[in-house]
Amino acid sequence: MIALDIECSGTDPYKNSILSIGAIDLDDEGSQFYDECRVWDGAHINDEALVVNGFTKEEALDPSRKSEIELVKAFIAWAVDRRDWTILGQNPSFDRDFLIAACRRGHIDFPFAHRTLDTHTLTYMHMVHRSITPPFDESKHRTSLNLDMALQYVGIPEEPKPHNALTGAMCHAEVASRLLYSRMFLNEFSMYPIPWTVPKKS
Repeated sequence: MIALDIECSGTDPYKNSILSIGAIDLDDEGSQFYDECRVWDGAHINDEALVVNGFTKEEALDPSRKSEIELVKAFIAWAVDRRDWTILGQNPSFDRDFLIAACRRGHIDFPFAHRTLDTHTLTYMHMVHRSITPPFDESKHRTSLNLDMALQYVGIPEEPKPHNALTGAMCHAEVASRLLYSRMFLNEFSMYPIPWTVPKKS
C-alpha cells in the first residue's frame, strides 16, 4: 500500500498543477519517494494554495525544475516496483484525481486502481468502534474530522505548516498503521505512544 500526498497550485486538477509528490510504501518504511516540479504551462496558481504548501510563485514557475509529467513518470516508476499499489491518504480522491489529470495531460496511462483507503474513514470507524462520537460540524452538516484530528486521535502532533508532501505521506502512513494494526510504523513517531494501548492508571 502506498501512502500518498500531493501538494498543488490549487484544488482543481484540470486548472491547477501538481507541485510535489510524497509517498511511502507501507510494506517497507525505508522505501520513500519525494520530488518537486514546476507547474504545467498555463496552469493557474492560487495564492491560497501556496500559503498552505510553502512554495513561492518563483519556485512554481522555475524552468530548471522537472515538468509535471516528468515528476509523475518518476513517481509511477517508483510505485510500480511496490508489491501493493493501493493508494492511501486523507481524502485520497484529491491526490488520485490530480494524478489522473496529469497523466492525461502527458498522454500516458494512469496505472493505479480507483479504489483507495481513506484515513478519514478509518479514523471515523475506529472512533465509533470505541464508542467515541466523531467530530461533527453542525453548520456545514458534515463530519469535521480532518487530518490533524486524526493525528491527535492516534497520539501524534499536528502536521507541521507549511505542508510538505513527504511529511503528509508519513502522517497518513503512521495513522493507518496505528488504526489498522495498533502498531507504530515510522521511527519519526516512535516517541508518541498509541493512546488505546497505554494502560489506564488505576
